[in-house]
Amino acid sequence: MTERQDRHAVGVPTPRVDGIDKTTGRAIYTSDIKMEGVLFAKTLRSPFPHAKILSIDTSEAERLPGVHAIVTGQDIHQGARHGRAVVDVPVIAQGRVRFVGEQIAAVAADDEDTAQKAIDLIRVEYEEIPAVLNMDEATSSDAPLVHEDMFEINGYPKEISEPSNIYTVFEWSKGDVELGMSQADYVIENTFTTPRQHQGYIEPHSCLVVADESGRVDVWAGNKSPHPGKKMVAVAIGADPEEVVFNPVTIGGDFGGKGSAMNIPIAWMLSVRTGRPVKAVFDYSEDLTSGNPRHASRVKMRTGVKKDGTIVAHEALVQYDSGAYAGFKPGGHLQGASAAAGPYKIPNTKIIEHQIYTNNVPCGFMRGPGEPQAMFAIESQMDCLAEKLGISPVDFRRQNLVTEGDEDSLGTVFEGVRSIETLDSALKASDYMKPLPNDDRFAYGRGVAIGERVQAGGETHAGVTFKADGSVTVHTSVFEQGTGSYTVMQQIVADELRIPIDKVEVAVWDTASTSFDSGIGGARVTRMGSAAVWNAVQAAKHELIKLAADILGWPEEKIELDGSLLTRNDVNESIDWATIVARTGSPIIGLGDVQDSAKNPYTSFTVQVAEVAVDKESGQVKLLAVTTAHDTGTILNPIGHQGQINGGLVQGIGFGLQEELTVEDGRVTTASFADYKMPTIADIPELRTVLLEEGPGGGWGPYQVKGIGEQSNSQTAPAIANAVANAVGIRVRDLPVTAEKIYKALQS
Repeated sequence: MTERQDRHAVGVPTPRVDGIDKTTGRAIYTSDIKMEGVLFAKTLRSPFPHAKILSIDTSEAERLPGVHAIVTGQDIHQGARHGRAVVDVPVIAQGRVRFVGEQIAAVAADDEDTAQKAIDLIRVEYEEIPAVLNMDEATSSDAPLVHEDMFEINGYPKEISEPSNIYTVFEWSKGDVELGMSQADYVIENTFTTPRQHQGYIEPHSCLVVADESGRVDVWAGNKSPHPGKKMVAVAIGADPEEVVFNPVTIGGDFGGKGSAMNIPIAWMLSVRTGRPVKAVFDYSEDLTSGNPRHASRVKMRTGVKKDGTIVAHEALVQYDSGAYAGFKPGGHLQGASAAAGPYKIPNTKIIEHQIYTNNVPCGFMRGPGEPQAMFAIESQMDCLAEKLGISPVDFRRQNLVTEGDEDSLGTVFEGVRSIETLDSALKASDYMKPLPNDDRFAYGRGVAIGERVQAGGETHAGVTFKADGSVTVHTSVFEQGTGSYTVMQQIVADELRIPIDKVEVAVWDTASTSFDSGIGGARVTRMGSAAVWNAVQAAKHELIKLAADILGWPEEKIELDGSLLTRNDVNESIDWATIVARTGSPIIGLGDVQDSAKNPYTSFTVQVAEVAVDKESGQVKLLAVTTAHDTGTILNPIGHQGQINGGLVQGIGFGLQEELTVEDGRVTTASFADYKMPTIADIPELRTVLLEEGPGGGWGPYQVKGIGEQSNSQTAPAIANAVANAVGIRVRDLPVTAEKIYKALQS
């Protein structure tokens, strides 16, 4: 892309295109859709973590007025399952349940109250069987298998040689770890644990399904991955994927949790049975107890370091409690485990990831999947190493950080590395070197954490249409879930065509209108979508100019598009391009697509500094400030960009200090937002942001962009934990960092 100095939309702070509709209530979410004859679905869920289903009696429920259908596992083909990669999630339980909250029966009725009354009338006889309720139980030599039928399940990341609750083992390695450890002056070992965290989206899982007599299945759902979604649904119900159509609808947040089939196949079963549309909407209790939260983790680390501060070897075992099913993860595992060695130039590294089945709530993706757990461990370990050496945590990191030309801990060499610059900018903005206060009641501390992340690739499509009224439509295959992607697309079209942004509207294709789209995830949409839209603009401009040349008899190479005009630059003649479109009798469209594997040479560094005050008597932590510095590419919309940073920080604060989806005996006990404590405005400290937009850091595509959506939440928890250790000398190794944990440590 040739750099222009007259940009009027790209890089300009621009309010969200969907902001007014969402704040005024005009936006249509799945639960808002009105459809004639619609029925409402409710499901009966298992009260046991592991049990055989001996019998289901629906007779009394069937007699309830207003009930139109009841389905159980007997009403769909045996082995009906879905999954984003590992196809192990039953559409509806067949003979066995594997977690508290698994769906056993479903009702379609005239209204939700009637459906719930019918659910309450269903009688199920169970036989409880031994359950594994944590990773130690699941991996013991005599552990019962969560899935005794593993060889019948498709999609495991690696071939299953023998049944095991450790269903996948991944390894990343470089060099010789044991040789490196033998060269170390000190070897430090630690174990770090993190809890489950719910995504906290504002809209619970919901869907509306219409199955017609021809076999077509229309779906409206809060799902950010419609093309993979239609394939998941097709596999689950035994249909041709081309018969399943996902239709665009407003999505009320995602943060990684809205990419599975979830309750769509059950709604399909009920729609087929009744011949009517069926709407299924979780309540928040269902979402908290049966959704797909962030994995609980345990990370065991061993690091060898020389007296001069050089890290010579590092080993990590990263274990994730996957819960009862693996089907909520694309790829079946968490690539974020590879972050357990950090952005450091370590010559000898081994990281092993275990994905472990338990009889707990199934876990899935959440912002930076797997990374916050791994980064909490490595960035806490870095402070422990610095303390052992008597070196400043900042100087220790600076000594070991990758810089331009270095291999990272896993052997990757990035271009345009700005690790040190990002670190220095965070330290400066946070006044890191300023002396800390001191008083009788509070101890003060600062902590640092560093990470880097490459954005995801994939496939996406876009179109740009010139219309006879002088407006332009940008078409996209992306089902935006609240990140502001549509606004950025408008900005690109307006900027490239030099027209006002209010002349550009967004239209979203359903899945029948495009061949494929990877969906939203991994901060890919700005990276991929901006390039697809830019390509579509160029194609549309080319088509418009070509048609103008044919209609007007002008030399094609002499025609320029500038705003609303087509100009012949050799004789200074102009015509409104809307006139050309009108003469053609139909809109003029250009298409653009992008396919990319994400194997690009650029990454993004993030450095965060947390400042805390710890009550010396109670252990209560007050977060005073968080400074976050980001190595960015071109920022297309500063408002949206900052919003993503702030949102990630708040989720990182929750992960570090408050949030814990508690499970006891297989049951989620924090089953409402009264019990599950997410940060409120009262918990948010001063937030400072530093952006390194200029310089050699590079980026991707025509605008040299880097994604931001998953850059700001993984470093927050370790920065807070390091700040607490700096303040009171207590190292909290299990999140969240609570007053109770600090108080007990202070007393001991």
